[in-house]
Amino acid sequence: MSYKDLRIVFMGTPEFAVASLDALVNAGYNIVGVITAPDKPAGRGMKLQESAVKKYAVEKNLRILQPEKLKNPDFLQELRSLQADLQIVVAFRMLPEVVWNMPPMGTINVHGSLLPQYRGAAPINWAIINGEKETGVTTFKLKHEIDTGDILLQERIPIEENETAGELHDKMKEVGAQLLVKTVQGIADGTLQETPQSSIVIRQSSVAHSLLTTHHSPLKHAPKIFTDTCKIAWNKPVDEVHNLIRGLSPYPGAFSFLNDKMLKIFRSEKELKAPSIPVGEMETDKKTCLKFACPDGYISIKELQLEGKRKMGIEEFLRGYHFE
Repeated sequence: MSYKDLRIVFMGTPEFAVASLDALVNAGYNIVGVITAPDKPAGRGMKLQESAVKKYAVEKNLRILQPEKLKNPDFLQELRSLQADLQIVVAFRMLPEVVWNMPPMGTINVHGSLLPQYRGAAPINWAIINGEKETGVTTFKLKHEIDTGDILLQERIPIEENETAGELHDKMKEVGAQLLVKTVQGIADGTLQETPQSSIVIRQSSVAHSLLTTHHSPLKHAPKIFTDTCKIAWNKPVDEVHNLIRGLSPYPGAFSFLNDKMLKIFRSEKELKAPSIPVGEMETDKKTCLKFACPDGYISIKELQLEGKRKMGIEEFLRGYHFE
């Protein structure tokens, strides 16, 4: 089948999904419908806000569907009427089988990890929180259990030492968009082979006593982030705290407290030297440095937001803050 004959329905909501939709449009694919979240009231005036994907679809004059419920009979009838050969899901909600099983070529998803590692809602965050040195993007076919379908293509992405989840997200959405185009091309011309996740052996190499040993690495998961995840435990090693901060930046943000007010921390640097103050205590020169003690060093804060204030760099914050 020629790629121009392929009828594609695209499903997505946030900015992350726009890059993939834009790449498909620019590659000349026939997007017969775009499914996105309903408009929601937001802001002070509670005005209805359109999703990033809807704004893009309106600009490109693409047909838009915004179902409240994906099992609604009217929506299902409208979806069938689009006669899609293939559906693509990027940063959308869970689909019922009646939706993902509808097109003859199935439904493919773009996931922000090297599956089967980091299945779940927050793969970018958890890869950084766990101190991974690399992650990647996977395209795969949807099936019953979440993020378990057969893999189509993968691309690896290095994680820099101080990279935040937001920075990795922006890098990943571009890599993911190009990988998606390559995936759809492979499906259209019949050259792409599916690989069951169960057949992928996760291996991890380590050097010990000059011998290279290989052993199975356990699967790591990427569950939804809750408030408890975001609270900084200063009794953890500097590396763990630093990874938590950058893994939750810019959203939802790791937090601690300063004079009983919530302090969100978005950027930090590590100081690996024995602390001269108790763990969890704060030290500052009131000009350029504000740091908290961990058992093996300090976390020096570079960007933060105090409850009731806007986000700012450390020097601007210290110029205006009066310590008790």
